[in-house]
Amino acid sequence: MMVWLESRPFAIAIAESSWLFPIFESLHVLAFAIVVGTVAIMDLRLLNVANRDRSVSELISSTLPWTWSAFAVTVVAGFLLFSSKAAFYFDNGPFRLKMVVLALAGVNMLVFHFVTGRDMVRWERGAPPLRARIAGALSLTFWVTIVAAGRWIGFT
Repeated sequence: MMVWLESRPFAIAIAESSWLFPIFESLHVLAFAIVVGTVAIMDLRLLNVANRDRSVSELISSTLPWTWSAFAVTVVAGFLLFSSKAAFYFDNGPFRLKMVVLALAGVNMLVFHFVTGRDMVRWERGAPPLRARIAGALSLTFWVTIVAAGRWIGFT
């Protein structure tokens, strides 16, 4: 399947072009920086370290549109980069680590939004409860790991 993906015309164009890969890589990195930055803003609030003067729901509603928009750009650009060397990336340890930890970050986010944050109105103005702080700490850990694994891919 990876060889098939690499043989698609768009993947060949990216792999053979001297400027397409760097353009998509730049888009991927810039959009990813927005994702990580906005997630860090939310996580630091959950840890009660920053933005204590804003409610958690207010902060989430103001940053989440940026997070999701940038994440969409990151996924599209990342897929295009992946397609240019799909077999190589699929067998690459740091790439696999990045994908596994990205999935864990997604699960953490879903648990927070559907379980932990369900009673947010009770605690969103003060210090978040332990379970919310754990979600924030896990999220920060996951995203730092994703960044590190992403950089590691470039050196393998």
